[in-house]
Amino acid sequence: MLSVLIPIFNEENNVEPLAAQLLATLGKLGQPFEIIFINDGSVDGTRAKVDALAAGNPAIKVIHLARNYGQTTAIMAGIDYSKGDIIIPIDGDLQNDAEDIPRLLDKMGEGYDVVSGWRVDRADASLTRDLPSRLANKLISLVSGVKLHDYGCSLKTYRRRVIEGVRLYGEMHRFIPIYASWQGGRITEIPVRHHARVHGRSNYGLERTLKVLLDLFVVKFLGGHLTKPIYVFGGFGFLCVIGSFVVGIFTLYLKFFEGISLIQTPLLLLAVMMFITGVMSMLMGILAEVLVRIYFESVGKKPYLVSETLNLPG
Repeated sequence: MLSVLIPIFNEENNVEPLAAQLLATLGKLGQPFEIIFINDGSVDGTRAKVDALAAGNPAIKVIHLARNYGQTTAIMAGIDYSKGDIIIPIDGDLQNDAEDIPRLLDKMGEGYDVVSGWRVDRADASLTRDLPSRLANKLISLVSGVKLHDYGCSLKTYRRRVIEGVRLYGEMHRFIPIYASWQGGRITEIPVRHHARVHGRSNYGLERTLKVLLDLFVVKFLGGHLTKPIYVFGGFGFLCVIGSFVVGIFTLYLKFFEGISLIQTPLLLLAVMMFITGVMSMLMGILAEVLVRIYFESVGKKPYLVSETLNLPG
């Protein structure tokens, strides 16, 4: 069975055409499927639209989260409620192409456990979306050892067994291929189409890149062991470390170009203290991450609340 997961936030003009595309594409595959919309606290007409879709077709299922938790938590909710052996996340903004799903499944038929979409020709702003994404993808590939060109592409296919038991927090949905690799999963990628957004507006900005880098820091530390205090501690620590380098460079400038000795200014001490503070703050963020995971896993508590479901068991 195929489970298509669609996290949505204020996508009232996109859900109906997306559902039509998915039904047409999946209907040709000859496999049972379910389409699960996860409404992540939308405040426009999205809720009414997906409820109407679910009322007209039992293959369309809906999860309404109690408030806006973010894309990662919405995907986690979808995984928890889904029944398929193959999980297929896809964006709800029509930028992914539903007709690429059969190609991903065909590639999976070659023995792969994860097939990732690669938006070769992105229809996004080059400076604010495309360039930061390319740099982040290179860094993630380098740090994780899992070489993918496009971690940020939501359109992927996963075998449930390689992501079973994975708990997602923060922006970590993009790191699922890394978790799968820890389970021995075979991973590959293929080019997929990418369309410009027609309705609504993007909910992501440049600040998301910093969050992804901090999450990468956590993933690297946790390794194969397996909410977001790292955003507070790590963000502060990151600023302190950058500040220490700036102050240190300025201190060296004063010494070599202005003739001011290092012992005549407190800037060197300030740079050292800022660096130590930054590193300690990042380490505290990692400790907080571990404590949060212990809390959620030990009490069996999910990091989200569901207010209502349609065509799903309670």
